[in-house]
Amino acid sequence: MTGTVGAATGRLPGTVDGSTRALLTCGVVAGPLYIVVVVLQMLTRDGFDISRHPASLLSNGAQGWIQITNFAVTGLLFVAYAIGLHRLPEPAAGRGGGWVPRLVGVFGAGMVGAAIFSADPVDGFPPGTPTGPPTSVSWPGMLHFLVAGVAFLAMIAACFGFARRFASAGRRGWALFSAAIGGLFLAGWMSIFVLMGSRPANVAFAVAIGLVLTWTSLLAVHQLGRTRAG
Repeated sequence: MTGTVGAATGRLPGTVDGSTRALLTCGVVAGPLYIVVVVLQMLTRDGFDISRHPASLLSNGAQGWIQITNFAVTGLLFVAYAIGLHRLPEPAAGRGGGWVPRLVGVFGAGMVGAAIFSADPVDGFPPGTPTGPPTSVSWPGMLHFLVAGVAFLAMIAACFGFARRFASAGRRGWALFSAAIGGLFLAGWMSIFVLMGSRPANVAFAVAIGLVLTWTSLLAVHQLGRTRAG
């Protein structure tokens, strides 16, 4: 049997059609695209401070369309990547069935949801917003946090799901890498609740998001490297 769904079995690379490889390539592009667009906005948007403001706040203001588009495009790329994962042959020794690709799809759908429902302005951003926490939360803001929470949980579960598959296939390095990224992402997310308002916690969470998006890109590169066009 050929192939991988995130976890290669150590056998010969699998043969997949060109459309599946194109879908997997979406997974290579998605994470770096999101990171680059956010970093450029961090450097150019007046009043934005990553130690005070989550990237979601970039959806506000006259230039908010940039981050909204970033969420939507990146989310759709992750959905496409999930479809590519689902098409790959299941490894004979793998565990987890089809739920791991579905989790990646949920993460992508959550990013699209974050584009539709924007976070409320807060703590001085965009300029003119009162400093400090908001006195109320709008319904789009509540839905933003809801879809973001579902997306984060899905990606954390996907990290551990891939780690399980790699471990069952005897690929210890990728198993440890995937589990470590899942653990760091979970810790970073929890830190913003435990240390609410803490600048180091906000930065740690932003770094954790960057790490998990980098991991997804490296994972997709790995999967492409173990397939060949049919």
